[in-house]
Amino acid sequence: MRFRSLLVANRGEIALRVMRTAKRMGLRTIAVYSDADRDAPHVRAADTAFHIGGSSPRDSYLNIKAILQAEGEAVHPGYGFISESADFAEAVLRSGRIWVGPPPAAIRAMGDKANAKAIAAKAGVPVLPTYETNPEFPVLIKAVAGGGGRGIRLVRSQENLENEMKTARSEAMHGFGDDRLILEKALENARHVEVQVFADSHGNCIHLGERDCSVQRRHQKLVEESPSPAVNAKLRAAMGAAAIAVAAAVRYVGAGTVEFLLGENGKFWFMEMNTRLQVEHPVTEAVTGLDLVEWQLRVAAGERLPAKQEQVSMAGHAIEVRLCAEDPDRNFLPQAGSLALWKPSNAVRVDHALDSGVAITPFYDSMIAKLIAHAPSRNEAREKLAAALDETIALGIRTNKAFLAAVLRDEDFAAGKATTGFLAEKSFPGEKAAESDSILAASLLAGDYGEWTGWSNNPAHRSRVRFDDDVVSFSLTTRISRTGEELPHTVDGETVHFARGGASFAFRNTLYDPPKKKGAGAGDGRLVAPMNGRVVAVNAKVGETVAAGKALVVLEAMKMEHGLEFPFSLKVMAIHVKAGAQVAPGNLLVEFEPA
Repeated sequence: MRFRSLLVANRGEIALRVMRTAKRMGLRTIAVYSDADRDAPHVRAADTAFHIGGSSPRDSYLNIKAILQAEGEAVHPGYGFISESADFAEAVLRSGRIWVGPPPAAIRAMGDKANAKAIAAKAGVPVLPTYETNPEFPVLIKAVAGGGGRGIRLVRSQENLENEMKTARSEAMHGFGDDRLILEKALENARHVEVQVFADSHGNCIHLGERDCSVQRRHQKLVEESPSPAVNAKLRAAMGAAAIAVAAAVRYVGAGTVEFLLGENGKFWFMEMNTRLQVEHPVTEAVTGLDLVEWQLRVAAGERLPAKQEQVSMAGHAIEVRLCAEDPDRNFLPQAGSLALWKPSNAVRVDHALDSGVAITPFYDSMIAKLIAHAPSRNEAREKLAAALDETIALGIRTNKAFLAAVLRDEDFAAGKATTGFLAEKSFPGEKAAESDSILAASLLAGDYGEWTGWSNNPAHRSRVRFDDDVVSFSLTTRISRTGEELPHTVDGETVHFARGGASFAFRNTLYDPPKKKGAGAGDGRLVAPMNGRVVAVNAKVGETVAAGKALVVLEAMKMEHGLEFPFSLKVMAIHVKAGAQVAPGNLLVEFEPA
């Protein structure tokens, strides 16, 4: 190797993932961290760590100057943040270090979505039409410099176009510092299929098969698999050739992903190229048996690709799900807080940077872990992954764990029929508490927030707990034992995992909070913050009447913007926040009365 130390310019699970391979290859690893990540697992795992600034990404993980104060002969950017910044790549090279990524010119060429489409078209790869004026609906609004689902909006009619463009422009500016947009023809009932490409500096370029990423919410992937249920050997060869043609057009080097939309008729269209390692790279690793990070490091060191196209084979089937701190029952609203208890399944690969008690902050992406199952068949991989989700314990914050398991068990997904509209067409109920959980929660909370009116562990007798004016009456037989941070309870013969986080108790994937006083929500004319976040905009003035469905306040949390709205018209009586303010769950934002 041309280098002996590696600076990992990222955080969380991808930082740990890169370090794992780097250490195996004998490299010294250097981490960077923000204020929020001072004691994060990726910091503890590195040989050396450098503090680079405040908790906000702009003050730390997006701060090129601060990152390059850290040592390291080579720099791996991971994904997200500045992994696709040509300016960062150039700064690394100017500093005399080795850049683990494609040439800055290739990053710049593909980072502009409009330019990337022109390059693909010139290379003979089909592209969807874009519009300057008079778009043919439905259309997708896309941030020119975008990625990760940010700055994308599906619009079905002219009347919604202006508002959606305003939101997309704001998201793009805050996420990428570039508010340029393009309007692209929306292809509905399509699949999102991407091809992993790899190239070296000696002119070799191959593909490592495809991944199907059709199951998405807010244009962000939740489930990824390889191979795609919709791709046969002939189509794989055609899509692979197209992906290589795009990469060759910009003299690509390193790992990259060329993304396509695949129609029902088997035709495909170029979407964009991601000039970095993808979140979902583990499924390709699973079916090919290759370590893509090792390939990246070897190519960056000037070596030739470790294999030729004919030497690449795919065995079995792999599926990955993204475990996210979000509430599927509330339109996937991001969640922040303390992960009171974390015990991942041992049955599958789990990429994460979590511990029991770790803080899930509002500053970074909502994805907290990835679970990857590999098996001889798709059905076996699907069932294995669903069971692993059931086994995984993530208590203290809302997650999409039960939602993901339900998706995997859905009959249409099982049949391989999921398209990009799959989640919009389906309803997956969230994980509901068992009656025994509610009883146990009531009894445990009573010591702090209620008044015991009677207790008995004899099931023939009734126990009662009073909360303010309400009385919870129950019969309960429970045996409690303590093991480390975990409190497993046996309730009527069933083990219930329990953890306490702050003033709440958690069972399975459900939080139980102390009973709330009235007057905390919209029911009595108060809009309160549902999550930690930054106020992007307040779209009303005192005395103004606001129409149903119009966002009163827009919050930015975990890299996405969320409009807070009501299904009825209202009159604004008082406003308690301004744009730029940081808010916490429960903070009063607006007072109103129905119009």
